[in-house]
Amino acid sequence: MDGQVVLDPTAETTPSHRPAAPRPADLSGSVVALVDISKPRGNVFLDRIETLLSDRGIEVLRFTKPTHTRPAPVDLRHEITTNSTAVIQALAD
Repeated sequence: MDGQVVLDPTAETTPSHRPAAPRPADLSGSVVALVDISKPRGNVFLDRIETLLSDRGIEVLRFTKPTHTRPAPVDLRHEITTNSTAVIQALAD
């Protein structure tokens, strides 16, 4: 992440270093999970992303968190990680 600083929103006084997760070079043959975190209009963003990915022949699965105020339940995280090779999570307001 040359030249970019990512801040942790958890009010840490000293930010910890967290390397970015590895990104696939190509999504061909991938199953992409789109996760709506249940904030207003996040689904609108994901609808557009789904269209763009589907137009490229990429399989898309949709998931929705019960609420944006808590982490996704363990069973939902397990379903996402076992059924997809990449994840896009929507934040919106």
